Amino acid sequence: MNLRDIPRYKLLAIVLTVFAVLIFLQMIRIQTSTSVEYLDQWAEKYGVEVRTIQSERGYIYDRWGHLLAGNKEVYEVGVELQFVKNPSAIAAALSSLLGTDYAQVLAAASTPYDPASSVYITLADFVSSEKITEISNLKDQYEKNNPLGEDPALPSLRGLTWTPHLQRIYPEHTLAANVLGFYTYYDRDKGAGYFGVEEKYNDLLAGIKKEVLISLDPYEMQEIPTAPAGASLILTLDREIQRTVENILDQAVKANGAENGTIIVMNPKNGEILAMASTPRMDLNTYWEADNIYTDGTPFNKAVSQVYEPGSIFKILTMAAALDAGVVTPETPFNDTGSINVGGITIFNWDRGAWGEQDMIGCMQHSLNVCLAWVATQLGPTAFYDYLERFGIGHRTNIDLAGEEVYPLSVPGDPMWYPVNLGTNSFGQGVAVTPIQLLMAASAIANDGKMVAPHILQAYIQNGQQYTTTTQVVGMPISEKTADTLTQMLATSLEQEASDALVEGYRVAGKTGTAEIAVNGQYSSNATNASFVGWGPVDDPQFMVYVWLEKPQSSIWGSVVAAPVFRDVVEELVVLMNIPPDDIRLSMKGK
Repeated sequence: MNLRDIPRYKLLAIVLTVFAVLIFLQMIRIQTSTSVEYLDQWAEKYGVEVRTIQSERGYIYDRWGHLLAGNKEVYEVGVELQFVKNPSAIAAALSSLLGTDYAQVLAAASTPYDPASSVYITLADFVSSEKITEISNLKDQYEKNNPLGEDPALPSLRGLTWTPHLQRIYPEHTLAANVLGFYTYYDRDKGAGYFGVEEKYNDLLAGIKKEVLISLDPYEMQEIPTAPAGASLILTLDREIQRTVENILDQAVKANGAENGTIIVMNPKNGEILAMASTPRMDLNTYWEADNIYTDGTPFNKAVSQVYEPGSIFKILTMAAALDAGVVTPETPFNDTGSINVGGITIFNWDRGAWGEQDMIGCMQHSLNVCLAWVATQLGPTAFYDYLERFGIGHRTNIDLAGEEVYPLSVPGDPMWYPVNLGTNSFGQGVAVTPIQLLMAASAIANDGKMVAPHILQAYIQNGQQYTTTTQVVGMPISEKTADTLTQMLATSLEQEASDALVEGYRVAGKTGTAEIAVNGQYSSNATNASFVGWGPVDDPQFMVYVWLEKPQSSIWGSVVAAPVFRDVVEELVVLMNIPPDDIRLSMKGK
């Protein structure tokens, strides 16, 4: 039979049938081939792409929701070498728009394409979206005049690419810099927080990072998975109080010719840090320009990282211990002769003077070293150091900030302890603390005997849930009665001496401190640490303030240098915290 006699549709059916049979036979051959195992392995190995997904770093806010640390989208700019047509045009464009070095970019963009080694080169990073828009517009313009970049005489930006990623930003620049710390991109995949909150809560902020397999088969490819954002932190800091305290501190350091300074504001009832300021500070957005702050031996945050001899503010702990143990009362008499022998060593007052008949209020008012050394001897070394242990001296507060330091407390039996230490330690010499450590200890006096743990985190938000920090009472070193008695004593002593720490309309309690600094193993009266710790209002303390100025030049005395700074801070605090004057507040309570 001739093929011409077969209808066309029947001929088509025969051809398709034969074709289908051939396909079926080929499928059977492939399935039974010895290469099938190799093909399966190849598909498993090369049919997917490994990608790393990283959470967006969590945000940091103050207690009222003001952003202190966040992220913005920036770009990495580079070249895919196989597509580069005109290296000089790329170098000229980036030099003009980004300020990059023309010669360096030209050399990089001129690198020969080598699939084994040279495929892509980064030219710039952390480029703003505004600059990328300019680069994109220029690239489009060149493309219109020189499609595909084929004319070497015309400029072309072919091969120039940009990839978005996130950059850590600090909208308030230097505000709370010593508390926040910073996030550094030493490696895009290995960035980490340094210092402060960024380091302490790095894992919580970072979220997760994991590798996932993405199928390259378009029939199997699914939406690329994303990682949930890292936790966002709500701090106890009040942005306006922090800003105000920093301004006061900066003015005080400058006016008094001090080397540096620190101020802490804390709620004595729950340990929340409302402000924590230290000098020097830096713009966290350009932390790399201020290397000296953390490489020349200067602690990043002196409030938690630098120990020093506090001097007379330490006397509040000595007096608290003696009152609580019952060895003295506010009315206990003491005849100050100007010196006392403790452990075979003679101890003098700060002015080398004798103040005669005093009671314990007078001893605190005039800050008499001799009197407090006598008080410590009445307690005895066992009881004295037991109380210091209760107050946490020699131990970390475990505040939730990176870099907290501590100085061991020498006690009887230690190789470096001598009997005279009982006397000198009583007025803050030969013992070292950080500001936050002494502030925590003093919180027991301001908070009815209950010592609270200081903390900077109020809450964190993770996966849509908010987790709030609770107040931690870490001890009760003294009774409520002792705390109230000593608070009244300290308030009275300030009033009787007409201290510069007094705040009109508000009754406050507190104590100054002047500590000589050891120079070449000898204490120098020309170099001191001037401090003040106080709280108020006395009947219902809502704030504690710690002031420390290092080596002030205007005066060596804490009463002259630090006490006025306390007053300046409190005058602003009562407004920012909306605390009415005592007479109005107490009359409102009466109603």
